[in-house]
Amino acid sequence: MLQSDLPFPVRRGKVRDVYDLGNTLLIVATDRISAFDCIMPNGIPGKGTMLTALSLFWFELFAAKFENHLIATDPAHYPANLAAYAGQLRGRSMLVKKADVVPIECVARGYLAGSGWKDYLATGKVCGHALPAGLRQCDRLPEPLFTPATKESIGHDLNIDMATAEKIATPAIAREMRKRTLDLYTQAADYARNKGVIIADTKFEFGLLGDGKLILIDEVLTPDSSRFWPADRYAPGRDQESFDKQFVRNYLETVKWNKTPPAPELPADVVSGTQKRYLEAYRLLTGRELVSE
Repeated sequence: MLQSDLPFPVRRGKVRDVYDLGNTLLIVATDRISAFDCIMPNGIPGKGTMLTALSLFWFELFAAKFENHLIATDPAHYPANLAAYAGQLRGRSMLVKKADVVPIECVARGYLAGSGWKDYLATGKVCGHALPAGLRQCDRLPEPLFTPATKESIGHDLNIDMATAEKIATPAIAREMRKRTLDLYTQAADYARNKGVIIADTKFEFGLLGDGKLILIDEVLTPDSSRFWPADRYAPGRDQESFDKQFVRNYLETVKWNKTPPAPELPADVVSGTQKRYLEAYRLLTGRELVSE
């Protein structure tokens, strides 16, 4: 399903369609996939179901420690005016609390990968954090780093320092987001490592309820928002095998495309390979099988 179709005010992101129901929001995870800030013309069958199921798993696992926006995921418990759309919503939607989004991507990095590795090669730092000399690609960092970024509606998010984050969000909120980001990442990474998965990095989003309470929102710890590596095949000094959309990015680096719309269609083997990796991440992390569409 590349796009949901409900008769309510909607904002469509790269993957999710968000419907405003008045006092609540309905988030529908489609099968769209993006890379380099562009949406691919074809999707990954069942991807929205996988993302929703894994986010739900993490929300439930950490509910006692990190309050989140989740109200329900079963259409039977949604408002009555959504009943006619249960077919579109089942397995890939969340009814959530409405919150004011804090416009900062809260990134936690535990390993030297991606843009962090490029930054380190150029400056010896990652987003302003000084690191020891001689680290290799994908090395584990001495301690997890909080590297916030802006939330851009168009184009790439921009890395910012803590001082800028405090100006955007207020010092107290920025510091609390940093604390929760690092705490949640550390606990999730420890859990995942025991399941055979390395969470190299991830990003979280937070929102403010009407009473000013800060809560976790959006998706959490999915292959779309994180780098997942198989622990038994981890070896620093090179790119890692992964359970995330790095597989798609790697393919796109091999074709003639300038990374601006329109994006090229993904071939069948890349689609099936991505689907397989997402399903394997879910199986390892949850201990459950998820049947793809």
